[in-house]
Amino acid sequence: MTTPDLAPLLAGTQRSLEDIGEPLSATTFVVVDLETTGGSPDSSGITEIGAVKTRGGEVLGEFQTLVDPGAPIPPMIVALTGITDAMVYAAPRIEQVLPSFLEFLGDAVLVAHNARFDVGFLKAACRAHEYAWPGNEVVDTLVLARRATTKEEAPNKKLGTLARVFGTEVTPNHRALDDARATSEVLHGMLERLARFGITHREDLDSLRNPMPERLRKKAVLAEGVPSKPGVYIFRGPRGERLYVGTSKNLRSRVKSYFTRGEQRRQIREMLELAVAVDTQVCATEIEANVREVRLIEEHRPRYNRRSARPERTTWVKLTSEPYPRLSVSRAIAGAQGVLGPMRGAGDARAAIEALELAMSLRTCTTRLPLVPRPLARACLLKDLGQCSAPCQRGADSGYAQAVDAARSAMMEDPSPVVEALRVQIAEHAARLDYERAAELRDGVSALIEGAMRGQRLESLRRVSLVAARRSGDGWDLVSVSRGLLAGSEHVAGQVWAAADRLRDAWATLDVAEPLIEEQEMLARWLERPGTRLLHVDGEWAQSVNAAGRHASWVSARKDDHAKVVDSRRSAVSY
Repeated sequence: MTTPDLAPLLAGTQRSLEDIGEPLSATTFVVVDLETTGGSPDSSGITEIGAVKTRGGEVLGEFQTLVDPGAPIPPMIVALTGITDAMVYAAPRIEQVLPSFLEFLGDAVLVAHNARFDVGFLKAACRAHEYAWPGNEVVDTLVLARRATTKEEAPNKKLGTLARVFGTEVTPNHRALDDARATSEVLHGMLERLARFGITHREDLDSLRNPMPERLRKKAVLAEGVPSKPGVYIFRGPRGERLYVGTSKNLRSRVKSYFTRGEQRRQIREMLELAVAVDTQVCATEIEANVREVRLIEEHRPRYNRRSARPERTTWVKLTSEPYPRLSVSRAIAGAQGVLGPMRGAGDARAAIEALELAMSLRTCTTRLPLVPRPLARACLLKDLGQCSAPCQRGADSGYAQAVDAARSAMMEDPSPVVEALRVQIAEHAARLDYERAAELRDGVSALIEGAMRGQRLESLRRVSLVAARRSGDGWDLVSVSRGLLAGSEHVAGQVWAAADRLRDAWATLDVAEPLIEEQEMLARWLERPGTRLLHVDGEWAQSVNAAGRHASWVSARKDDHAKVVDSRRSAVSY
């Protein structure tokens, strides 16, 4: 039967058995129905649960139980369902039923008629009794019916009406299991009808729940030539311009989803309107895809990418290059006498600056001071408060150089002196009930430590070339890093050392560029994950580790959770 309201929705969609995704014939559905004492899970309880598990139209199992709602069942509900207080008197409570039902559900697609009602009650019960809701995909047959039936054949979309339309063997009767059986028959009747319009895979169901405009659905053909492999995809505009860059473990499925899954983001909808082509770059590993993404975004600045779009906005704290340096927030660090960061933002940078100025008695004025103080130069109030050695007045005799050296050491090596100096002040402010000021100083110390840790971590990465491996699926992901750059990656099922040798040999041909901060941090996170093994390292490894760690004992607690195993042909060293 042709349904007039469905054809426009699905026009322009080209499907085949090669479409990526789980075929609906192989999808496991659990159709559930509840009987309750009322309409709200906040004030009502469940009296019966019925569920049917199916796959490919075959019934795999059924679940049915009465439930003691813990309160009398209203007469109107008794008349509707036939479930009385006497019937549920000896029934289990919902907290006893939930474990069995959740086990029956497993990872199947959860189906219900007017799913908001049934799923709402189940979620509320899980919350009330501290069970984690599994988050299964939910299909509402009420929503599907609005797409799969006409107004003439089904003036309303009640379960009883749909059961008549699809000729179900079981008649709904407001008892949970029978209603679940009828809903299951209705579901398969609708799926059989919808298959003629290309709804053949699990992922296609979302296009019915969140329909895309016809003009965008027609563009789903852009995914036809996309490989079903991990990598990077680039949407291009009518002039060949790069509109948007993204990554996926399955490029074909991800690109198709933009046109079939009811994209709600306004800017992405606008991008899809402009897109005329999709380019892809297949990658051997997920980390390679992520790195390529940030490199492409930095190089081409796609209009619709927000994340990673402006790496030059990275914030640092630096000591200015002048006779009597001061601290400043900066986007560029060339020529700085000392650097802290990268920071997570300008707010963290300013908080760290305040902590350093207070602990190290650095000047806070922004005037560029001459090497020799001017005659009759006067110092500000900070000198009288003992918070500045007044180089503006005393010049080289002020001891300001020692304060700068201490600040540089705290920024680039060990922030412990700042932590210790401000610890007392934080405690004093807290004792005076000045919690706001204590919190400001605490946040400044935290920002300083975080910035120093990030800086040392990335500096260590820039000093080393290595090949690392980690288990992934049925094989190994191998990653080559050189001077903070991703030099290459492979996924292999065997011959790990041969692949590692190939990646190591590529170091010599690497055209070294300045690595992006985001790329370095991605690589650092990958290397720090448990189970990572280092197969090759260059001759500077030991010096790199020692230089980065010599003054960084304060980082050890943060690294305990990310212990890495150094594994070579000759030795295995943990650090």
